[in-house]
Amino acid sequence: MHELSIAHNLVGIIEQEMSRHNVNKLIRVKVKFGRISAIVPEALQTAFEVMTRDTLMQGAELEIEEIPLVAACRECRKEFSPEGDLLIMTCPYCSAEFGHEIISGKELYIDELEAE
Repeated sequence: MHELSIAHNLVGIIEQEMSRHNVNKLIRVKVKFGRISAIVPEALQTAFEVMTRDTLMQGAELEIEEIPLVAACRECRKEFSPEGDLLIMTCPYCSAEFGHEIISGKELYIDELEAE
């Protein structure tokens, strides 16, 4: 369950930001993750709750948003969002199956923090 280590890193980043902005209560944090980043939202939610227990972040809302996968075809260079099986991503424009460039869908970042 790599979500526990991700939650640990998120908590560390949030603590730094709270200290930097002289706030002491976290209300909400919004995290965005890419479709192929292998994040299980429920596991991340549970890990975040465990990591923030008995801290100034306890009870904060964790909002999790998935970023869709977008690829650029290696042949026609048109962008598309693959559906279904991601091992073979067939371009809907020219039917090329392999070697596409991933434009988005691998991200993992904190998008917003709300604190007081």
